[in-house]
Amino acid sequence: MALLALGLVVWRILSGGTESSEDARAASALTVQIVAPQAQTWPQSVVASGPLTAWQEVIVSPETGGLRIAELLVDVGAKVERGQLLARLADDSLRMDLRMQEASVAQASVSLDQATSDLKRARVVEDSGALSEQQLEEYRVAEAKARASLSSARAELDSINLKLKQTRIVAPDNGYVSSKSAVLGNVVNAGAELFRLVRKSRVEWRPELDARQLSLIQTGQSVGVMLPSGAQVLGEVREVGPTLSEKTGRATVYVSLPTDSAARPGMFANGEIALESKSAVTLPQSSIVSRDGRSYIFLLDAQNKVSSRVVAIGRRQGDRIEILTPIDGKARIVASGGAFLSENAQVTVAPVGQARTSAVL
Repeated sequence: MALLALGLVVWRILSGGTESSEDARAASALTVQIVAPQAQTWPQSVVASGPLTAWQEVIVSPETGGLRIAELLVDVGAKVERGQLLARLADDSLRMDLRMQEASVAQASVSLDQATSDLKRARVVEDSGALSEQQLEEYRVAEAKARASLSSARAELDSINLKLKQTRIVAPDNGYVSSKSAVLGNVVNAGAELFRLVRKSRVEWRPELDARQLSLIQTGQSVGVMLPSGAQVLGEVREVGPTLSEKTGRATVYVSLPTDSAARPGMFANGEIALESKSAVTLPQSSIVSRDGRSYIFLLDAQNKVSSRVVAIGRRQGDRIEILTPIDGKARIVASGGAFLSENAQVTVAPVGQARTSAVL
């Protein structure tokens, strides 16, 4: 009987302990780890997107017209240097005009020599009275006309020589050929576009920013541009647009890129402009719960009950996120699993270093 009574007492004690443990577990909705806000110094940046364009484009066109394209020496993509021959126009007719004009100059020179000689002889006999004043004036006028004719002929000769020089279409600066409109054998007009060059081979990224973002941008800031191929190119802010568009309220920022990069005009790229570093209050991204378009954190009180709080979030870096809403530095915040919690839910705080967060069933 004594043994039976002792066994009954032990069973009741054990049974009571189990019920208490189950009640305690039922009161806790989740076992969680807690974190506190952490102050860090993070680099700021402005993220934008925009097209890649040529720093400057150069249109190459003939200065003389009515001539046939006799030779094309470069194609699209070719790198050229200042003064390099790109195309040549047929110059047969101009060379014929040149010979004719050289003969005209020689003829005008002979006429001037004759008129000068006549005027010199007339002045010799001027004092003798053999010639009248009218005759002397005629000799002077004839000499002046001959001199003017020679000057005009020489000017025309210079013009033909210039046109001959202009039959050689050369590159006005270093760069590469971005487009070609010239067709071999085509008769071109003066000013017609034959080639288009990217001057100095320089390409720029030109994103558009609003007034708030623009106030943070300065020349010389570093920029990382992500090309469509996935390659990243490092550039530098060359200039900030001085005015904003009345239609969009945005201004263009001009970012210079290295000439040896894979950037090409016509691409569209995303980029990040680096700003000065700034302090940030951060939490693990796992502590943020998104509901109905808002971001929440769950705070623990002294009794380990949770309450939700709406927060504004900012920059992200690695697995941490910036919290813009002021938070007490000693606040206890649920590190993860907040999506399973409800308002005023009781939780169990896991010991420090225990890497588990599990629902209690």
